[in-house]
Amino acid sequence: MAASQGKMLPTSLVGSYSQPDWLIDKAMLVKSRVPRVRIHELWRVAPEWLEEAQNDATLLAIRDQERAGLDIITDGEMRRESYSNRFATALDGVDLDNPGVVKSRSGKESIVPRVVGPIRRRHPVEVGDVKFLRANTDRRIKMTVPGPFTMTQQAFDDYYKDEAALSLDYAAAVNAEIKDLFAAGADIVQIDEPYMQAAPDKARAYGLAALNKALEGVKGETAVHICFGYAAMVKDKPAGYSFLPEFHDCPAHMISIETAQPSLDCAVLEKLPDKRIMLGVIDLSKHEVETPEQVAARIRRALPHCPAERIIVAPDCGLKYLPRDVAYGKMKAMADGAAIVRAELA
Repeated sequence: MAASQGKMLPTSLVGSYSQPDWLIDKAMLVKSRVPRVRIHELWRVAPEWLEEAQNDATLLAIRDQERAGLDIITDGEMRRESYSNRFATALDGVDLDNPGVVKSRSGKESIVPRVVGPIRRRHPVEVGDVKFLRANTDRRIKMTVPGPFTMTQQAFDDYYKDEAALSLDYAAAVNAEIKDLFAAGADIVQIDEPYMQAAPDKARAYGLAALNKALEGVKGETAVHICFGYAAMVKDKPAGYSFLPEFHDCPAHMISIETAQPSLDCAVLEKLPDKRIMLGVIDLSKHEVETPEQVAARIRRALPHCPAERIIVAPDCGLKYLPRDVAYGKMKAMADGAAIVRAELA
């Protein structure tokens, strides 16, 4: 039986891990905020050696997760400039040479792909990543893909003139990718939909329909991540979600949320009685590493509202923007904190 299968309070990253400084220019990455188009200058390694370097960085991320004691392993998103741009820029229908500009969720201008034709997936994007991950760990593995609603908000539409229609074509591309990821060996596939929190009215109007289409006919364990944004970019977070109970009507098995940095009232979990909860218990806004006892206390806050059998312990969001030693320390504290509560419940 694979590690974490049937284990109470299994642990996992949301998706990203801290990329090595020899791989990516982190100062430029922070300055670029969260890239929507490709920014090749971010990589410190020459193009002819980049794939090998990204493989090596992925192995380091896998081993760090295993060493820290995580049960569900990701590839750390070592090959990505951002959680979304690698997939979004690999699709037909976008003009990357003439990008557009839209307002980001923080209100700042962001350079994004310009949609100039029908959005279509021309080939699998992350299948090689899953195969590499599967070949290098015997634990359960998870791969993440950007969601159709979020990619719609991160694009300049010069073709559809209809966000709902655009989101449905993005959903078809995501759906095909997810099916290929499961066929390649993924145990869990997670759709990242942070913009559902940022634009809840649009999410209700057409975003949930797009998400449901992305999951249509998928056979495998699926998750949706919704958050307030990277802590490196968003310092003041609201204490509650503007879009969360609506996921009750979504076929995804897990919902990934933040509770640590926003000090979320975990009573909201009662509105998702049929979902597993990927519970964010690591605050990424601070470089101080939590103690296992602090992590355990954050897990206990959720237990009156969601049984331990439905909780996966995770950070609030991706660890991408943290220094690597801090990211590892927080990840280890998370695993040790989960072990404390697991022992108490046993």
